[in-house]
Amino acid sequence: MSTALTAGGDLYRLVGRNLRRETRILDGLIVNTALPVIIMVLFVYVFGGAITTGSSGLAYIDFVVPAVLLMSGGYGAALTAVNIAEDMTGGMIDRFRTLPIAAWAVPAGHVLASVIRNVMACGFALLAAIVLGFRPDASLTDWAWVLVVLVGYVLALSSVAVLWGLLVRSAQAAGAFSFVVLFLPYLSDGVVPAETMPGALREFAYHQPVTPIVATLRSLLLDQPLGTSGWVAAAWLGGTVVLSVPLAAHLFRRRTSS
Repeated sequence: MSTALTAGGDLYRLVGRNLRRETRILDGLIVNTALPVIIMVLFVYVFGGAITTGSSGLAYIDFVVPAVLLMSGGYGAALTAVNIAEDMTGGMIDRFRTLPIAAWAVPAGHVLASVIRNVMACGFALLAAIVLGFRPDASLTDWAWVLVVLVGYVLALSSVAVLWGLLVRSAQAAGAFSFVVLFLPYLSDGVVPAETMPGALREFAYHQPVTPIVATLRSLLLDQPLGTSGWVAAAWLGGTVVLSVPLAAHLFRRRTSS
């Protein structure tokens, strides 16, 4: 019991350390708070007038909000790769190894801090959408599920980001992961209807993980039938976490045991 409590205390302190580090980096703090708002304004006012939503019949702001929420949370989650890569290459891990800290708490601290920080970023994006005219029809239960989906998305991406940050050997290489994550929503049914895309791209959009996650959020926020998208999204997110967490833990142990 005492061991579990000690490990829990280690995790708590490491999460706090990672959150405090973000607040001390001014440009990172600005990006985390301003980027969701900028993205929302860009899509609604710059792109919105030129894009139709196809057979969905939705106003563009209603159509695009779920994708922007994922962009806002996903981009910050992807940068977790940079944070852990900096720890691995900057000497911080060597300092941790001299302390009685549970090894698994170090990557877990990065993941949990990312979840807290980037779910808040999704909240900023949602507030911006409401100011711009978005009017969700979600019930209290729907809002609870929206939160679950966003937490699951950020958790899954943060876990993969930690794995990527441990695989590469520099913070610069770790940063490449954010570009992949940022562009996935563009190649889904989130920004433009997938039905309007050319053949091969349309098939990719229909079968990549962001599309069912966007569809799930759209259904919950607008009180529309959920269909099978919820189960498909849960399978993608759950499978990603189940695979990436033990792999990241194994890789972290291997890199810190030498």
